[in-house]
Amino acid sequence: MPQEPVKVWDQQQTDGSYSVIPQQREELTAGYRDRRSFSGRTSRTVLGGGLTINTLPNNMTHVVEASSKYYTWRSFGPEDQRTQDLWFDMSDVRHGQVRVHSILSNSHKQAVRVALSFDFPFYGHYLKQITIATGGFIFTGDVTHRMLTTTQYIAPLMANFDPSHSKDSTVQYLDNGEVFVVQWERVRLPGKESEGAFTFQTALYKTGRITFSYRDIPLSLDEIGSAEHPVKAGLSDAFLVMSPTSQSPDGAQQTIYEYHRVEISMTKITNLSAVELTPLPTCLQHDSCEHCLSSNRTSGCSWCNVLQRCSDGMDRHRQEWLDYSCSEESKDATCDDYFREDGFTGSSVAPETEHMTPLTPEQRGCKSDDQIFMSGSDVKTESSTKSKGLSHTGIIAGIATALFLLLALILVAVCIHCYPTGSSPLCLIQRRKSYWPSMKFQQQLPGYTEVEGEGHEKYSIVEAGPC
Repeated sequence: MPQEPVKVWDQQQTDGSYSVIPQQREELTAGYRDRRSFSGRTSRTVLGGGLTINTLPNNMTHVVEASSKYYTWRSFGPEDQRTQDLWFDMSDVRHGQVRVHSILSNSHKQAVRVALSFDFPFYGHYLKQITIATGGFIFTGDVTHRMLTTTQYIAPLMANFDPSHSKDSTVQYLDNGEVFVVQWERVRLPGKESEGAFTFQTALYKTGRITFSYRDIPLSLDEIGSAEHPVKAGLSDAFLVMSPTSQSPDGAQQTIYEYHRVEISMTKITNLSAVELTPLPTCLQHDSCEHCLSSNRTSGCSWCNVLQRCSDGMDRHRQEWLDYSCSEESKDATCDDYFREDGFTGSSVAPETEHMTPLTPEQRGCKSDDQIFMSGSDVKTESSTKSKGLSHTGIIAGIATALFLLLALILVAVCIHCYPTGSSPLCLIQRRKSYWPSMKFQQQLPGYTEVEGEGHEKYSIVEAGPC
């Protein structure tokens, strides 16, 4: 089990505070729009009161190029052909329709949520939407807040970029169903505008692969100040845990814990360079207990039978993992234990359950093994035995009655055929034209009984005599 994240981040520290624009207010154009048309625009800041952010502890090992748990990455320099292959030419219509986001292209410290045309796997979780920020990164969290730079990001180059400084600066993206590409083009740093413009991009592939590509990096990253905005490159993910507190208005404190981070060395980011990040198998991809506990592609996985989920307990579903006590349930448990618990009848014949009361999980846990694991032949009651005997008797009686009626009909038919002018056949013919007793249901009796009617049939002519 990985080490528990602890709080190391001071919320009072200077950091980039972002305004998050709701997705329905997103405005897209095919080119640049004059930023003066947005001078009266207001944006909504999403930051719940009761939200605390806890980031990666200093004593936890950061991911390095040679070894990782969730991703491996490789860097390519100007001389590598792979660098050219990973760069998306946004002017090439074969890649798909490119959209220039007007708000982001004319704003500073703004972020907009955008829906993806495919589910993007990130740390084993599938994202349906992401949040693009002007500061050179993508926010991947579900809960949006002003401190987007802290965790849950995909950052090719996170810095204090201000696209509103120049008409040449744009934030644009394309989505062709297989890859989602975001490009920060000719963006500048406040106070360092004369140093030149930065152009770089990130690509999110449907397979989960992520690439960072850099075209123009005019300034060494060591010279970029981080006093007003963090400067970093890489990936990060976190989980949110709700804890009760009397200080929060709604009675619950939301705490975001960063459980993993991929840090790209700043020395790898230069002109005409690229980084390729490949996802590794995670526990979340296993959909059965057998694969979860026996796979040699993952390690540290546990199976939570009540959630039907495989995890190491450190992912975005951490809250559910705690709520359902999955760590205690999976401790020293095997798949056979879960199998016996789910299907405790060893016989193919279903047990008689008509007169049985189902046990609650707590009651079931208090029973001994010999009480729980019973075959269908053992689960019988006195009433069920009696009902079976009555059913057999009814079947035999019904068969005997049918045979008797059949024999009687045969005898009557023979009688009519042999003596057509006799009194008995005539009686039957006349009786048919008379009235027949009606049938009414008597609720106090087990079935139908014969009750005399109020008169004869409407068209009765011949009155039957005694037979």
